[in-house]
Amino acid sequence: MTDLFNLLQSSPFAFTTTATIVGLMVGSFLNVVIYRLPRMMQRDWNEQAAMLLEDAKLTDCATTLRGVSETPSNYNLVVPRSACPKCGQSISAVQNIPVISYLVLRGKCANCDNPISARYPIIEAISGLFAGYIAWHFGFGMAAVAAMLFAWSLIALTVIDIDTQLLPDSITLPLLWIGLLFNIPGTFAPLSSAIIGAVAGYLSLWSVYWAFKLATGKEGMGFGDFKLLAAIGAWLGWKLLPLVILLSSFVGAAVGIVLIVSQRHGRNVPIPFGPYLAAAGLIAMLWGGDINSVYLGLFR
Repeated sequence: MTDLFNLLQSSPFAFTTTATIVGLMVGSFLNVVIYRLPRMMQRDWNEQAAMLLEDAKLTDCATTLRGVSETPSNYNLVVPRSACPKCGQSISAVQNIPVISYLVLRGKCANCDNPISARYPIIEAISGLFAGYIAWHFGFGMAAVAAMLFAWSLIALTVIDIDTQLLPDSITLPLLWIGLLFNIPGTFAPLSSAIIGAVAGYLSLWSVYWAFKLATGKEGMGFGDFKLLAAIGAWLGWKLLPLVILLSSFVGAAVGIVLIVSQRHGRNVPIPFGPYLAAAGLIAMLWGGDINSVYLGLFR
């Protein structure tokens, strides 16, 4: 173990390669999180609503609500084993090798030839590539490990938000606290800047939400967006928040206009904002200092 540690510390190539392989494996787990976590959340909401209805003596409604979700109580991120949704055949360890197994199986179930979504290997590849780049960018050390965790969390949040327009508290809130912990020694920002960043990140979008709601009577974004920007502020500090907000707003507005013009979205169909915040947060972590320096240099 000591020899491996010394190798990773002394060889950027070994560290980058190892990080990429680990990232591919984490990407496989992210696919599980992305698929199962929203279903677990729906099951919990149904159970909580059924309990409230039972307390209100509406037992028929409660029984109906309990039957809405087909997700069993022992369904979580660990059990049951992943299986083909069509034939129910469990996926073996060999068939679960990131990216490679998809290519070997030609994108089909080994048992029934049911097509497997290309999204699974894409997420695995993105997770691995980000991990490898982060290892090369930061070098061996705690900053690289922390940045990988940050990136993996944002990947999961991005896809979940695209699928469900939800940003689960079970990811955003731990991400916020972990960011503050990593910044106790000032890994990415001084702790004072991280705390202010978390508060400012939340309040900035909270203020926009209420201003829009008071002006239009509609909700312009979800509370999960507040928490995600607070988490990004906890990781990067308050100085990079303007860059994150600017990048996410610009890209979000551009994509929204394109979707509306191309008639892929109606004007009243909500567009998830979390993916743009996540992308801007990653850009700011990797290149935010350089971007700010260039930007401020234009005004000197």
